[in-house]
Amino acid sequence: MTTKTAVIGVGVQGERHAQKFAALPDSNLVGVVDASTERALSVADALGTEAVADYRELIGRVGAVCISSPTSTHYEVTKAMLENDIHVLLEKPIATTMDEARELVELGEQRGLVFQIGHLERFNPAVLAMADLVAEPQFIESQRIAPYKPRALDVSVVLDLMIHDIDLIHSFVRSEMDSVDAVGRQVFSNSIDVANARIRFKNGCVANVTSSRISMKTERALRVFQSDSYVSADLQSKSVTSYVKKGEGPVETPEDVRIDAQSFGDTDAMLDQADAFLKSVKGGGEPLVTGRIGMEALETATVIGDLAANK
Repeated sequence: MTTKTAVIGVGVQGERHAQKFAALPDSNLVGVVDASTERALSVADALGTEAVADYRELIGRVGAVCISSPTSTHYEVTKAMLENDIHVLLEKPIATTMDEARELVELGEQRGLVFQIGHLERFNPAVLAMADLVAEPQFIESQRIAPYKPRALDVSVVLDLMIHDIDLIHSFVRSEMDSVDAVGRQVFSNSIDVANARIRFKNGCVANVTSSRISMKTERALRVFQSDSYVSADLQSKSVTSYVKKGEGPVETPEDVRIDAQSFGDTDAMLDQADAFLKSVKGGGEPLVTGRIGMEALETATVIGDLAANK
């Protein structure tokens, strides 16, 4: 039996979500919602579904929604859906404040609903491959830069871009934070456009995280250093290379290092994410990125954002 679904917010990213929910056999996309009636009608017409004027009109009509509206609306829209027993796949970040996030998580748990946060990189095959190679990270370096676009400017680059890497770092380190230092600057918008953070964890791991939305190119790089290996991932091209020390003692020649490269080519992380969400809705277990995981990423991002804004 298919799940009746809808997508709320069909801008560039939301339209892509709608395309996935229209394509999946477990989904019956009954409508799309957008603040722009013209935009909603255009996307609905392309996908053979209905343009719905107000997200509240979905209550009683659908069993699950994907919310891709601006971050400032996440709390209001998600709360309305959860209160009416509708499962939610919510674009990151989970909310703008920890109080909002906590309330949404507790509401979803109380009602026994699937509340999944759209940290899309978790479904990147390069990240999935890294998970098998990373055991005890000692130093992590990430860089996520992108050209300036007039979208998602209701939040800083920390909540817009850096939060992806914050979530991945937490998934690898699994230790409480010890200290954070951060700096950020406004350049083109009224919020922070470029930021760097240094996170120290209680287990000794250190992460250096850089994000910018005013670059001339797009780059999503993640590097993890361990006691006997170095793992480098290009999340844009979906490739991973590991450099592993073969024996005991220091490396003295190139032959002392085993190099393994993997490339995953054409995959669709957004389709995989939507499919996993629907499987959880149908009783397939807890989602990969629960509301509590999304809340953890927001908490770190909030600390970084506050520090960066005051330096």
